[in-house]
This record gives sequence, structure tokens and C-alpha cells, in this order.
Amino acid sequence: MPDTKRWFNWAQFLQHWSLREPVATLIEAAGPLSIFIAQFIYLGEPFLHWAAPEEQWKELAKTLEDKEERNTFVAFLREEDEP
Repeated sequence: MPDTKRWFNWAQFLQHWSLREPVATLIEAAGPLSIFIAQFIYLGEPFLHWAAPEEQWKELAKTLEDKEERNTFVAFLREEDEP
């Protein structure tokens, strides 16, 4: 079960930087390569703590590893982006 509270936090963070739609498009376009992106997130966690807590990075990586959850997250980002 996805943690939509964390998804909401990510959506707010991305909206702040006007990256919500570009990130949704990138995740969608990456498809199966999202697994590699997740691995880079796991590797980069110690260096990414300035942007979000470690647990949020782990949750994002887990989301990217699961195809169904990844697609749901992309839909969530796009849904939240609509006025």
C-alpha cells in the first residue's frame, strides 16, 4: 500500500520547484529503467538528506521499483497538478 502522505510531500516539494510534470514524465518515460534510478537513490541517500529525510528517499525508491505503484504515483502527481 503506497504511503500517499509521503507522495503528497513529494508533490509539494516538486511543485515548489515547478518539477511535478517533468518528473512525472521522466518516471513514465523511464519505464523499466526506473529500477536503476531507484538504485541510484539508494546509493545517493547519504548525500540527498538536504532535500528530504532518508525515509522519504527510501519510500520513493521502493515506489520506483514497483511498476504498479510507479504508475499510480505518476497519476497522483498529475492529478495533484490539475487546478
